[in-house]
Amino acid sequence: MNFSEVFKQSNQLCKVSPDGKYLATCVQYRLVVRDVATLQILQLYTCLDQVSHMEWSSDSQFILCAMYKRGLVQVWSLEQPDWHCKIDEGSIGLVASRWSPDGRHVLNTTEFSLRITVWSLCTKAVSYIKYPKACQKGLDFSRDGCYMALAERRDCKDYVSIFVCDDWHLLRHFETETQDLAGVEWSPNGCVLAVWESCLEYKVLLYSLDGRLLSTYSAYEWSLGIKSVSWSPSSQFLAIGSYDEMVRILNHITWKTVAQFQHPSSINNTKAVVYKEVEKRPAVSEDLSIHNISMGSTLFSTQSKCTVYYPPTLNRAHFLQSERVRCRVLCADSMASVVWVWDMQKMSLAAVLEQTAPVRCFQWDPRQARLAMCTGNNKLYLWSPAGCVAVQVPAEGGFQVQSLSWHSSGDSLILLGKDHLCLCYMETEQEDK
Repeated sequence: MNFSEVFKQSNQLCKVSPDGKYLATCVQYRLVVRDVATLQILQLYTCLDQVSHMEWSSDSQFILCAMYKRGLVQVWSLEQPDWHCKIDEGSIGLVASRWSPDGRHVLNTTEFSLRITVWSLCTKAVSYIKYPKACQKGLDFSRDGCYMALAERRDCKDYVSIFVCDDWHLLRHFETETQDLAGVEWSPNGCVLAVWESCLEYKVLLYSLDGRLLSTYSAYEWSLGIKSVSWSPSSQFLAIGSYDEMVRILNHITWKTVAQFQHPSSINNTKAVVYKEVEKRPAVSEDLSIHNISMGSTLFSTQSKCTVYYPPTLNRAHFLQSERVRCRVLCADSMASVVWVWDMQKMSLAAVLEQTAPVRCFQWDPRQARLAMCTGNNKLYLWSPAGCVAVQVPAEGGFQVQSLSWHSSGDSLILLGKDHLCLCYMETEQEDK
């Protein structure tokens, strides 16, 4: 495992292009594009103000930079550095900006969610969508990029509109059986749209593409309900995390529960492995360990002592999105230093990871069952079914890892601090040989 030098960044605006070739970072009002392999600067753009949001187009040809305070959006071309586009929303303001799936339209949401403006980079045409609802997740594109589902609020009622992304014409418009719609999300295969209520009521509704209500699910009444909803990559399962410290898994055939994951204060499952981070002072580093076995070059190319604890000291947990169908991850709520890993093939608890500090971020390796985590210190934590390890980031100036993200190849990680970033390169099998 190797680490790059440290580079500057602002507001943790650092993203790898969808094709995996480029790394874009924002430093105040400057946009820097580097080659991922060499980290050499390829392009340097100057924006009109400090960037609030940055996003790649789906084909990696354009970069969107939004400056919300000024109501401005600038679009830069990687192939034609002299070309650029400026979108000014004027006095109506700007609170969100994003690409359409084709990478040739920009969707801007105005202040107070008065409307969504669709700007075409090709024809310079402008379209307006009224009544978008300001909620947890009010807009979602289907995985194939053909359709957009939008939550709307009209006459004190919730609606969903489905648009065709090719020409933005309205395909379906229907009222939902909700009091206060909180979010919409397409299944990965684009066949089902999940709609859920706010936290005041436990209610999930499943709609088909033509607006038919397929099923309604409610686990209980008269108590705080849903915290988060997530589809499995295969579209076969829908996971619902709620305030009763449970995650319920629905199947895609009957829309009934096939499993309920509980998160008690003590664990009696002898098949689950519980890892606990142990601080050793004045030792050189703090590590995660398992039965005092040294797991070094054979797993993550760094040594780490391990200890297993039964039972751990845990409290609440809530569901967070997993990128793999095999495992699903949850992080503690009132005790945010605990991560639960569930095996979705066996529908059972696989591991519990208890850190000494609250978990700031975790993400699955896109290529294998490997989880990366950070807790705001100078450590990178990695878990796989084979074990757990902690690696100290050897950056000068006390680099504190606040967030992280995997490269699409799974060969490297982007580690983000408060004002800096560095890359962590994982050893591959070819390098080991």
